[in-house]
Amino acid sequence: MPPPADIVKVAIEWPGAYPKLMEIDQKKPLSAIIKEVCDGWSLANHEYFALQHADSSNFYITEKNRNEIKNGTILRLTTSPAQNAQQLHERIQSSSMDAKLEALKDLASLSRDVTFAQEFINLDGISLLTQMVESGTERYQKLQKIMKPCFGDMLSFTLTAFVELMDHGIVSWDTFSVAFIKKIASFVNKSAIDVSILQRSLAILESMVLNSHDLYQKVAQEITIGQLIPHLQGTDQEIQTYTIAVINALFLKAPDERRQVGVESSVDILDCPLTEMANILAQKQLRSIILTHVIRAQRAINNEMAHQLYVLQVLTFNLLEDRMMTKMDPQDQAQRDIIFELRRIAFDAESEPNNSSGSMEKRKSMYTRDYKKLGFINHVNPAMDFTQTPPGMLALDNMLYFAKHHQDAYIRIVLENSSREDKHECPFGRSSIELTKMLCEILKVGELPSETCNDFHPMFFTHDRSFEEFFCICIQLLNKTWKEMRATSEDFNKVMQVVKEQVMRALTTKPSSLDQFKSKLQNLSYTEILKIRQSERMNQEDFQSRPILELKEKIQPEILELIKQQRLNRLVEGTCFRKLNCRRRQDKFWYCRLSPNHKVLHYGDLEESPQGEVPHDSLQDKLPVADIKAVVTGKDCPHMKEKGALKQNKEVLELAFSILYDSNCQLNFIAPDKHEYCIWTDGLNALLGKDMMSDLTQNDLDTLLSMEIKLRLLDLENIQIPDAPPPIPKEPSNYDFVYDCN
Repeated sequence: MPPPADIVKVAIEWPGAYPKLMEIDQKKPLSAIIKEVCDGWSLANHEYFALQHADSSNFYITEKNRNEIKNGTILRLTTSPAQNAQQLHERIQSSSMDAKLEALKDLASLSRDVTFAQEFINLDGISLLTQMVESGTERYQKLQKIMKPCFGDMLSFTLTAFVELMDHGIVSWDTFSVAFIKKIASFVNKSAIDVSILQRSLAILESMVLNSHDLYQKVAQEITIGQLIPHLQGTDQEIQTYTIAVINALFLKAPDERRQVGVESSVDILDCPLTEMANILAQKQLRSIILTHVIRAQRAINNEMAHQLYVLQVLTFNLLEDRMMTKMDPQDQAQRDIIFELRRIAFDAESEPNNSSGSMEKRKSMYTRDYKKLGFINHVNPAMDFTQTPPGMLALDNMLYFAKHHQDAYIRIVLENSSREDKHECPFGRSSIELTKMLCEILKVGELPSETCNDFHPMFFTHDRSFEEFFCICIQLLNKTWKEMRATSEDFNKVMQVVKEQVMRALTTKPSSLDQFKSKLQNLSYTEILKIRQSERMNQEDFQSRPILELKEKIQPEILELIKQQRLNRLVEGTCFRKLNCRRRQDKFWYCRLSPNHKVLHYGDLEESPQGEVPHDSLQDKLPVADIKAVVTGKDCPHMKEKGALKQNKEVLELAFSILYDSNCQLNFIAPDKHEYCIWTDGLNALLGKDMMSDLTQNDLDTLLSMEIKLRLLDLENIQIPDAPPPIPKEPSNYDFVYDCN
């Protein structure tokens, strides 16, 4: 007979004694179980003891997490978290440097456990650590020369413990003093500092900025771009990652007016007038330093660095949002002068006629004619073309940049289209406006960065005006594609679709420079796009004749069953998911997989991202499939209904799903990518007997159906299949031709 479900068999260790094999009844109070263990070793005062996992986590067993104990788990009897916190609170204040160092090392390790953290924080432990950071450094400053390694380790363990304790979200970040912020900033601003201290200090500053508006202002007054740049010029990629993360945090939390490019300034502090932040980044050559020392360094870029570069790329492009959403004021003379400048550069107008009434009419007529040649929709008042947002004034900015910095190409495009006598001229003005809007959509200008995306493009770090240069390349591509298609104004939308496909296909190759991007586009002519489309149509050919549709209907259930089995097999293999928190580099992972009999979901936390599959027996938790009540996605997920910028992010919403079970219980997921999201939502729906509705399923179904039908029709190659069966012929007048075998 199998043991009752509430009984788990474990081994319990105690220093200096042989481990005990024991059966734990999960229905008993935890205190009663600890008393029983203590009595077995004749230990008094059982309330001073607790059980913890004997693995590397060393997490305490509590009433909340005791259900995570599985058969075969090794536990350790140890001092209770309250006692341990009290002892460490006293030990870290020891006058002995060695004792203090050992205590801080233990504290840094134990602080990862939320149970211990709560007890230590209740003793006002956070305040003690901040006081040690503020005053302790001066106290031991004289010892640095003779005990520098000891001092560095002590400070490193102190900051590590602080970071781990704050990660639990028990204490508000708003409680810290200016002196503490100054001290942490001083570690970052020092030219020579221990790597571990620098890492923790950068992480603390980033968390302060992201979690408190008041602290953002205080940190911004202490940290300068000039002092952060040397950390980017080093060779430690982790330090570089933390440094870019701090810059991103300051950028992300800056008030809107701070992010805009303003007049030049020699001030080096991030808390300078808000309009100058982006300009200061340019002055300090941050982009070129990142390009040289990070992107083009002789080493692979890890996922976290790729994410931070992606965030910086998004935040940089988001500086364009204000211009993108600004309508042109037709009465604003300064804005109208930009349009006059476009006309002047293109047509090099001669000195204007005298201001007589006749010449005024002539001038208006000339302007109207020139604006028509420039390709504006509103020839009389082209300012009206820029009243739609997006792209607003950003389109006009791009046109002026192109006219001034690529003048020959600009004049060539305008003149060759304005001098055509046929209907195939490409309207430069209208094209520029629509192209700017399209590029903003491709680069998602104005959207918050995703917490899971690593999709940065190296080429955007090769130029200070990368978006404008991107536009200049694409407007020339549009003109070239227009001519290749021999398009007219009626084909405008078709041309834009082809250009979008050309740009998207070139971007997927991740060109390392704008020149390389340009070369990729040269190979993606309209003819090449047609070949690609034709090839894709042939691979996904949709036969529409009735016999083929009937054959599809017949074999579709078989294909869907095949897809279902593939999804379930992938769930059996399992996937590693990442737990999102406010400090992304402290990645915590968990793994989930389906049992081979498809009856139980096994899941559990991991110390690091696994290489390959994780065995079922190493995953602590189980969820019977029979207990699953529903699978919800996106905004319906419990963890997406919470407040915060992360939860409002569109891309994170698209990757979120939750399993609802029992009463008010859920298992929350954020898939690593869209493919895994489709695999898991399809697989879970299949387990529940529901339809698989993802885009991936539809694509797989179309592909497999097409392949299966082509295989079945191989013998009918070059034979026209009629839409209807052939008619039954009339009966013959006689049957004399029939041979009677009898």
